[in-house]
Amino acid sequence: MNDVAVEAAAAPRANAELITRAYHAFASGDVPGVLAAFAPDIFWHVPGRGPLSRDYRGHAEVLGFFAHFMELSGGTFAIRIDDILAKGDRVVVLCTESARRGDRSWSSPQVHVWTVSEGRAVAFRQFQGDQQTEDEFWSGQV
Repeated sequence: MNDVAVEAAAAPRANAELITRAYHAFASGDVPGVLAAFAPDIFWHVPGRGPLSRDYRGHAEVLGFFAHFMELSGGTFAIRIDDILAKGDRVVVLCTESARRGDRSWSSPQVHVWTVSEGRAVAFRQFQGDQQTEDEFWSGQV
């Protein structure tokens, strides 16, 4: 294999490791560790019609998003990684998100699609298993 082929084969693995480290940092409350994985101008897309649904840009807006869902869930929000797939500059995380709001529990399969460039995540797109239920949960609707 030539050097270019070796480098191309190593990139998806390095990208998957970067994103895995970001999830572990998030789970342990290591905000600097999370931000180290993100480009300063990261684009973050949350679909739907709930209070969290919109596009976020940059570290400050993404941190505000994190703070908002942690506040709404009383700090109970959690992610369980089920699988991580990588090809080229894309990393796909199959996961399960869960949280509580008052006496209500929520859990949903999710697909997180990351784009990595020059060793940092530059874009994140989230896809929910049940968009309506998720919007209702975060909106506080029963």
